[in-house]
Amino acid sequence: MTKLDNLIRWFGGKGKVLVALSGGVDSALVAYAAYQSLGTSAIAVTADYKTLAQEELESAKKICAEIGVKHIVIQYNELENPDFVRNDKNRCFYCRAELSEHLKEIAHKEDANIIVDGTNLDDLVDYRPGIKALKENGVKSPLVEVGFTKEEIREHAKKVGLSVYDRPSNSCLASRIPWGQQVTVERLARIEMGEIMIKQIFGAKQVRIRDFDGVASIEVGREEIKMLSDKTKLSELIHNLKQIGFTFVTVDPEGYKPGKLNVIVD
Repeated sequence: MTKLDNLIRWFGGKGKVLVALSGGVDSALVAYAAYQSLGTSAIAVTADYKTLAQEELESAKKICAEIGVKHIVIQYNELENPDFVRNDKNRCFYCRAELSEHLKEIAHKEDANIIVDGTNLDDLVDYRPGIKALKENGVKSPLVEVGFTKEEIREHAKKVGLSVYDRPSNSCLASRIPWGQQVTVERLARIEMGEIMIKQIFGAKQVRIRDFDGVASIEVGREEIKMLSDKTKLSELIHNLKQIGFTFVTVDPEGYKPGKLNVIVD
């Protein structure tokens, strides 16, 4: 019996289940397992809360179409939450606490017994206050309980034919803004547009733009850093980034690293 079999069995007897689906591979595998076990009693829910990149929302829709699971998209604006906008070290806690309330409302309307997410063992290593908020609100993490690492998730997602099996990890756009600098519509917009530009110009897959009060620090996957040595393309990118509001552009020679902005900026 494989770990995926164990994940599918985890849902046995759970009744109706809501899966918080982000658009990434982790929650995709959870949604797949839930649907395999429960059929129409599994429902995927994606929150479009104004800091979610639109490509993540489209990915979530595609995942649900592949699986065949019912998909609900809820909309609200995190920028109306002053605790979130303030952007201190607990920003992710406030984000996930608010998300949990919306998920519980949907669960009540759909008569769902349980809410689950895509948290896995590797997530527990980094600083993730959002996980604490979800746990406090009763959200379960079957990937943790069954013992899945990120690598194992990708392996099983590939085996069952999920197109996101190799999709790079992503997070909300606000995670690109250092703690201590407010989250604003303008910053989110230029970050999202800038990251799309990098993908289009260089073909990079793992992309982040860290927004240091208008200074763009570009990160790509470590194996993709060489792409940025093309001076013609880099000049085009810098010009375009300045056109959308960035005042200065740098390239991080270390490449992408999760949690790089987990520091306070005064």
